Order: sequence, then structure tokens, then C-alpha cells
Amino acid sequence: MKNFMILNESINFIECNLCEPITREDIAKHCYVSLSMLEKLFRYALHLSIKNYISRRRMTQAAKDIVKTEMNMTDIAMKYQYNSLEVFSRAFKRVWNVNPSEFKDKWKFTGIFPKINYEYKKGDDLYMARRKVDMSEAYDYLKERKGSYVLCFDIQHCMAFNSISFKAGDLAILEAASRIDKAANDDMLVIRIGGDEFALITGLYDYEKARELSEEVLKKNGDIIVFENKKLPLSLWCGITKIPESLKYNELYTSMHEAIWESKK
Repeated sequence: MKNFMILNESINFIECNLCEPITREDIAKHCYVSLSMLEKLFRYALHLSIKNYISRRRMTQAAKDIVKTEMNMTDIAMKYQYNSLEVFSRAFKRVWNVNPSEFKDKWKFTGIFPKINYEYKKGDDLYMARRKVDMSEAYDYLKERKGSYVLCFDIQHCMAFNSISFKAGDLAILEAASRIDKAANDDMLVIRIGGDEFALITGLYDYEKARELSEEVLKKNGDIIVFENKKLPLSLWCGITKIPESLKYNELYTSMHEAIWESKK
């Protein structure tokens, strides 16, 4: 239980300070733990260093600024504590595999690394515990589309990519997001709902139209991605569910994962 509290507190502290010059030591001090212990928690639970986690969250927020505001790149870089546009661009490309100046022309989706909320249940191990993404920013969007269909995607055999390297896994996740993003209309919303799982909020109330949209994504199954000269086929599963009328996050989150599970049978 203590480790859950420490990890959640550190994540919340980071979230409140994404635009501030925080250090790893600041976070550890805030949580009243040693830096070495906090680093071990992050690497064990998230497979990321604290620095890498902060960078991914900042680059996710920076992507939103690129798409949704008229801020110039220098101002966005400064906002997220990068004094050099060149350093910011390198950090952005490590996460998105594209330069920030090109991003707006290639992507609508911006939530590649959403904030994580841990759900603790008695007896849970930190590594095995359920990690839920924070969907609170999408509340109004979801509320307006209650009863509409949601396409729920999962990468087939994602562990095979991660067994090559986590960078290969990250590339597979980006490609999966890209396929979904390209199939989505401008008024649809793509959300990352797990490590290699995505939801496309379609706003469609016609099941056949939702199914046709899912087929648009799945027709790319088997297409190759290239990582360090290795040609790797990438395929997705897709399940279909609805946004519940009650719009309870736990109910929606559970139904999305159940739809993915059904698609695998």
C-alpha cells in the first residue's frame, strides 16, 4: 500500500509541475523517500526512469499545444523547460518519431503518454496492479456521445516487439496509434487506454458504420514496420462497445477492455 501511495503522489507532483524546473531530487523530497528508492519504483512499475517519464508527459502535452494552439515552437519549448529548440526537438522526436515542426501535418491524436492513475486493491502487487489512464480531460466529449460506439484496439503479440527492445515496442505503439488516427474523422477522439491499447470514440450510433470504420483500420494488419533494419509485421485486434448512459469511468474502462478480450477469442 505504501508504494502505491508514493508512486501516485510522485506522479501527481510531476503532473502539477510539468511546466516548472523540477528535479528528480525535488520529487523524492516531496514524497519523503530517497531518490534511489523512487527510481526503483518507477523502473519496476513503469519500466521507465523518472526523467524519461517526465519527458514523455511533457512531449504529450507539447503535442497538444502544437495541434490546439498557435504557440510557436520556441515558446512551447520554453514552456516545458527546454532552453534550446534543438534539444526540445530531439526530445520530441524520441517520443513521436517526427520533428515538432512536422507534427501538425501528420497527427490529430496527441495523447501518446497519458497520465496514469493506479487503482489499489488489497493484496495487489505494484507491478501487477491495474493502471488506468486519466480520461478526465475527455469527460465533456464522452458525455455528449453517450450511447455511441467505441472501437477498442490492442496490438497483437506486443511482447514480441518489447522482447527485441522497448524502443521497438514504442515504435509499434506509435504505428498502431497512427493507423487509428488516420482512419478517424476530425470530430472523433483517440485515447490510449493501456500500454498497447487504444479506444476510438466514434460518435457513431450505427453499428454497421462503426464496424466498417474498424475494418478500415484492420485492413492494415500485417503491414510492416522497420526497426533497426528488421522488418516486423504489425496487426491489431478490435472490439466494439458503447459509451454507457451512466458514464462512470470504471464502467466504461471495464467495458472497453472486455470488448478487446472478446475480440481475441
